[in-house]
Amino acid sequence: MKSHAKAVVIGGGVVGCSVLYHLAKAGWTDIMLIERSELTSGSSWHAAGGFHTLNGDPNVAKLQAYTVQLYKEIEEISGQSCSLHLTGGVMMADTPERMDFLRLAHAKGRYLGMDTELITPSEAKAMFPLMDETNFVGAMWDPVEGHLDPSGTTHAYAKAARKLGAEIVLRNRVVELTQEVDGTWNVVTEQGTVKAEHVVNCGGLWAREIGRMVGVELPVLAMEHMYLLTEPMPEVEEFNKSTGREMIGVLDFKGEIYTRQERNGILLGTYEKACKPWSPVNTPWDFGHELLQPDIDRIAPSLEIGFKHFPGIEKAGIKQIINGPFTFALDGNPLVGPVQGLTNFWCACAVMAGFSQGGGVGLALSNWMVHGDPGFDVWGMDVARFGEWATLRYTNAKVRENYSRRFSIRFPNEELPAARPAQTTPLYDTMLANNAVMGDSWGLETPLWFAPRGSEPKDVVSFHRSNDFGPIGEEVRATREKVGVTEIANFAKYEVSGPGTEDFLNRLMTNRMPKTGRIVLTPMLNEFGRLIGDFTIAKASPRGGEERFMIWGSSAAQKYHMRWFEKHLPKDGSIRIHRFDQTLVGLSIAGPKSRDLLQKLVDVDISTKAFRFMDFREMAVGGAPCMVNRITYTGDLGYEIWMAPAYQRLVYKAIKEAGEEFGLVDFGMRALLSMRLEKNFPTWFRELRPIYGPFEGSMDRFIKLEKNDFIGREAAAKERAEGPKLRRVSFIVDAADADVMGDEPIWAKVGGKDYGTVEKPHGYGAPRFDAGGKEVRGSNAAEGASAVRGIVDGDWRVVGWITSGGYAHYVEKSMAQGYVPAALAENESAGLFEIEILGHRRPARINVEPPFDPSGEKMRT
Repeated sequence: MKSHAKAVVIGGGVVGCSVLYHLAKAGWTDIMLIERSELTSGSSWHAAGGFHTLNGDPNVAKLQAYTVQLYKEIEEISGQSCSLHLTGGVMMADTPERMDFLRLAHAKGRYLGMDTELITPSEAKAMFPLMDETNFVGAMWDPVEGHLDPSGTTHAYAKAARKLGAEIVLRNRVVELTQEVDGTWNVVTEQGTVKAEHVVNCGGLWAREIGRMVGVELPVLAMEHMYLLTEPMPEVEEFNKSTGREMIGVLDFKGEIYTRQERNGILLGTYEKACKPWSPVNTPWDFGHELLQPDIDRIAPSLEIGFKHFPGIEKAGIKQIINGPFTFALDGNPLVGPVQGLTNFWCACAVMAGFSQGGGVGLALSNWMVHGDPGFDVWGMDVARFGEWATLRYTNAKVRENYSRRFSIRFPNEELPAARPAQTTPLYDTMLANNAVMGDSWGLETPLWFAPRGSEPKDVVSFHRSNDFGPIGEEVRATREKVGVTEIANFAKYEVSGPGTEDFLNRLMTNRMPKTGRIVLTPMLNEFGRLIGDFTIAKASPRGGEERFMIWGSSAAQKYHMRWFEKHLPKDGSIRIHRFDQTLVGLSIAGPKSRDLLQKLVDVDISTKAFRFMDFREMAVGGAPCMVNRITYTGDLGYEIWMAPAYQRLVYKAIKEAGEEFGLVDFGMRALLSMRLEKNFPTWFRELRPIYGPFEGSMDRFIKLEKNDFIGREAAAKERAEGPKLRRVSFIVDAADADVMGDEPIWAKVGGKDYGTVEKPHGYGAPRFDAGGKEVRGSNAAEGASAVRGIVDGDWRVVGWITSGGYAHYVEKSMAQGYVPAALAENESAGLFEIEILGHRRPARINVEPPFDPSGEKMRT
């Protein structure tokens, strides 16, 4: 074993071997993988080996599609077979709600270039005759599903990496990780110490323990997972013989099971409700090629449904039950990327779907390490997406919830209860007393809407407009016409101070920094000119003679942004960044009476001239020391008031008492998001993401190319000079009883013109066959399915995608935001666009000017 390496990958499962291969492919040959035992000694060896491309996050789905396409490449390079069986598969819906879910997934697939198809239960039965189709109302066919040999695939990655110059060291446990002052890592192993510039945690079942070596508690937990293998079945053998093909894979939401052919029998796995964590506190280092004791009673409820839905399996003998541990993160997606607060320590763990995601994870992480950017929008997998609130016990509760809901529908208005409340503000009990329906905002309880007195404060979950529709409308109207108050503790808050702070921020941000007492809005770009942040920045009065700025941004991106800030801080420590998190909380008042209300609570002049739009002031509010911004996300006259938690109850009580004469109402986050739609305001990580440039995001007025050489300036200047390919736009939609939720395709009547924004179908898929072996294409016969497949329908073409939307209650219109080709971005013609909502294409038109107060007079008054 050599003593020095540019990068050391810890863990020899499919993910570690994929990372090693992709680093070698990118040109890093001075790299090594260290494995405590043999390759595949964790979860990889006993995995069911299935793969698919569908994922709730379209950006993760793209990386899954890449993974499947990669297998032929690594087979050719390594000479090792992956035993790839590209059978295709179906998801079965047993209720109208689950059929709506499939329509959403099918629609997402259009702009991803996926070749899914909505089909009838009878068509599904023709490909998997073991089912009783009368239990289902519809299905979705995906040609890019199948299974492979987990061990062969892992060794194919490893052999390919070795051929490209990488080293693999087996039977050598890493026992300690330390870091030198110069940033070099000491990877201490049983066979000696390796000096490394980079360390990658691909520890799988032991990822948590490896994280603890560097003081990080990763939010991962291993769960016991069972699947059974049947004895050979005559029905399977007959199907294979008569058609010349394998049976397809089937996912049954109701039964929480998945099935596929395994040799001459069937493999059937479950994600049971009565799930069980494995080794929830510490993972034993001596665990290896062992299986856990099966517990068929625990999966019996799922099997009971499964045997009813698939009676052909019930009479088959069970040859073996596999029970093994797999690691999960809180939301079921991987933890990938650099760990905030550490230098060159990377994660690629909690990849529970390793044979669907392993290749994409390896590609993204290697891009990140070699080129400084993952090359994809990987927020859904970024290790920075969870905060300190994701403790060991929180993780245990959330992973169990996620596992038990693996095949459950997550409705757009559904808030999951496990591990809540975790963080609360001093107003939590007050909000509950006010009949608030609370939501989880990066671990913080936040009011979503207020139910009428006498009614239960609870969401009726649905893909359609629900019981919150009326109350939210009342909150919006009262705020727009009088005044409303809402909690805004769920914003990110930072203070940046020290000599040279203004120059530092000017280097990071695209807009000019404000003068003392003023505010600016500004994006932040990476080196490639892509949007990685969107902030409100105020310049406060100096303290101790040092410059001082306050910054507000997205709470969910706090670790993500701190990672970027720390990367660019001066090495001499002259500039300090303090993240407040919940040590600074806030309230916002908005509406035409908000100035009158606030004036009663302060002892300074806040008239239009004295306290202008985009002013910042430190003042006492209701007797409490506060910071006040004259700005709100509602786009109306309003104020953001920030205070220490100890003062929040005092300030809220003062606002409520003073607001009685003005008709003050409480409003929640959903009303706030409704009002931002009426102003065409974007949101971070929906409209503004690292795959978009600032001009694509329609952030033109905040990009000051002439101010100084900020990060990403050259790329941004090139984007403006060449013209953006896409533009963010706002739509008014002729919706019925359901509004957009995000990720819907945008259709345009453009004839045969190809605007080049929609990916072509990848072409690496299995055709669909009936029971007689005849290929079946294009039926789309499922009830309520779209009339077409793919991304082209006569003169209509999918040209873009929706990022977010909902109902704009004050202007009484269904609205949406999304991205379309720049050439279409200012075309407000009727009849040009349609947006696909729950399988139905609804007329839509671009609305260039915001429908509420397009001149912006109200917020400047």
